[in-house]
Amino acid sequence: MADSPLAVTDDGAIRTLTVNRPDKLNALDRATLEALYSAFSAAETDPAVRVVVLTGAGPKAFVAGADIAEMNGLSAVQGRDFSALGQKLMRCIERMPKPVIARINGFALGGGLELAMACHLRIAAETAKVGQPEINLGLIPGFGGTQRLLRLCGRAATLELCLLGTPITAARALQFGIVNEVVPADALDARVQTLAQQLAQAAPLALRGILDAVHIGGECALGEGLAYETAQFGLMFATEDMREGTAAFLARRPPVFQNR
Repeated sequence: MADSPLAVTDDGAIRTLTVNRPDKLNALDRATLEALYSAFSAAETDPAVRVVVLTGAGPKAFVAGADIAEMNGLSAVQGRDFSALGQKLMRCIERMPKPVIARINGFALGGGLELAMACHLRIAAETAKVGQPEINLGLIPGFGGTQRLLRLCGRAATLELCLLGTPITAARALQFGIVNEVVPADALDARVQTLAQQLAQAAPLALRGILDAVHIGGECALGEGLAYETAQFGLMFATEDMREGTAAFLARRPPVFQNR
């Protein structure tokens, strides 16, 4: 539907979710947050989906932030609930057992940057700009920006982005470690498609093991993270995909993984 806040398309094992509010620069209101949460939950349980690409409609924005018009009328309790809804979505994306690629085609500001940071890989057009400008509204980031920035790029960059509220270029975001790669705008689609296809052909159970180990390891002590990695490594030996992968390597042929 033209008025839906989210468009969903499939290309083989790749599902693309497009925030579809270009007239609002794809700003995140409650309805859009809820639609995204439902879409990611559906992708997680759909065995046909192996990779999710997240992007924004139109030429200007990935997601330019949360919907300020909606936020302006919220009470303190409603503001807290809005933050909780956004954080629930970000945790859902972050804990997805399938790779999620953020295709950053334009502005990724405030809630938009927080949305991108919840994804596992972030590919940005060289014309994109990112930032946490909430300070200019008398706010702080509410969808996890202070915490994920801190973990991605450290205290100095986090404080610069959050205290000053000034957007930075994609090139600087790459230096900070906020995005994985910057490409010319006209090469963005091809690059994201190449990465998505590569991930779609990889061993799904191993992908899930890596995502789990990295996420859990980032939230616990080193010893606990290493123990979890060892457990996941051992579990892979019970999978048909591990036998296929090692047999294909020895036979010098491409592997065909079956998610078993």
